Amino acid sequence: MTEQRLPGLESIGQPAPAELTSPSHYLERATPKRLMLFTGRAHPDLAGDIATELGIDLGDATVKTFANGETYCRYEDSVRGADVFIVQPGNEPVDRNLMELLIMVNAAKLASARRITAVIPWYPYSRQDKKSAPREPITAKLVADMLQVAGADRVLTMDLHAGQIQGFFNIPVDHMTALPLFADYFRDLGFSGDGVVSVSPDPGRAKMATKFAQMLDSDVAIMHKVRPGHDIAAVSQVIGRVKGKVCLMGDDMIVTGGTLVAGARALREAGATAVYVFATHAIFAGNALDMLGAQDEVEKIVVTDSVPIDRTKAADKITILPVAPLLAQTIWNVFSDDSVSAIFAGENQLF
Repeated sequence: MTEQRLPGLESIGQPAPAELTSPSHYLERATPKRLMLFTGRAHPDLAGDIATELGIDLGDATVKTFANGETYCRYEDSVRGADVFIVQPGNEPVDRNLMELLIMVNAAKLASARRITAVIPWYPYSRQDKKSAPREPITAKLVADMLQVAGADRVLTMDLHAGQIQGFFNIPVDHMTALPLFADYFRDLGFSGDGVVSVSPDPGRAKMATKFAQMLDSDVAIMHKVRPGHDIAAVSQVIGRVKGKVCLMGDDMIVTGGTLVAGARALREAGATAVYVFATHAIFAGNALDMLGAQDEVEKIVVTDSVPIDRTKAADKITILPVAPLLAQTIWNVFSDDSVSAIFAGENQLF
C-alpha cells in the first residue's frame, strides 16, 4: 500500500536538498558585546568613579522631574542589544530615587537592551525584610517585585541588611561586601592579633563579625541589643572578653547612630581601651554625623561612599573608603560572565 500525502507536503520528512543548506541561504553575524553604564540622580559621583575605573564614559541619559512631580527618563544613546548597568543606590530621597531606578530600568527594557543590571549598592527598604508585628508589610520583597516587573535581569548590591532579601528575587542577585576594604584599612593601622576584638552589635551580625575576626586574626565579642522603639537601641550585655583590648565594631549601615553609641559606651564600661566603628552604608539621618563626631567613646568612624556623604560636615573622626574599584571589578566580571564570588575569595555571603 502506497502512503499518500496531501498536495504541497510531499517533501516533509525528506532530507533537504544540499543547495538549501549552503552558506548562501543564511546569514551569520557575531555581534560584539557592549557595556554601557548609566546613572540616575541618586549618586552620580559614584557612577562617575566607576566609569573611570572601567575606562569608559557614562552613558547619556536625560532624567528630570516634571512640574507635577513625575519623573521622566530618556536614553540619548542607543542601548539596543547592549549590556546596560544602571547605578542607583536607595539613599534619600528614597522613594524618588527608587521610582527613578524603576523608570530607567523600564526605559532600557523598552529600548531593547540585551541585559539590564540594576547596581544598587544600598538596597532601599532593606530593614523591612520581615513582619515584626501584625499588619506590617514586607517592603523589601515589594521592591524586589517592582524591579523584576520593571524589567531588571540582574541586581548587584552590597552588604544587605538580611540574607533572605536575595531570596525575594527570581533573577540573579550578586552580593558584594566591603569587609575586605575595612580589614585592609585596620591592618594598615596595625590592628590585628590578640589585642583586637571584632565586635558584633547584635546577634544577627555575629557571622559577619566572625569573618572579620578571621581576617584580622582577632577575638570575637557579641552585644545583646534591644530596640524599645524605631531607630532606638539599647545594649543590655556584652558577651566576650574586651577588657584591655581595641574593639572594632562593624555594621551594615549607620542611620541615627544610636546602635553604635550605645555599643561604644557598653564596650568602654566593659574595659575596652578604644572603640572603632565601621559600616558600609553611611546613611547619617538627621544630625547623626554631628552627634557621632562629638562622642568621646568612639575613636574613629570608617564608612564607604556607597551613598552620598556631605564631606563638608564630616567630622575629623570620619574616614571614607571608596568602593568604586570594587564595584567596577564586579560589573566587569558580570559583563564578562566571570565569577563574582572569586573577587571575594568566596567570602561574599556573610549571613
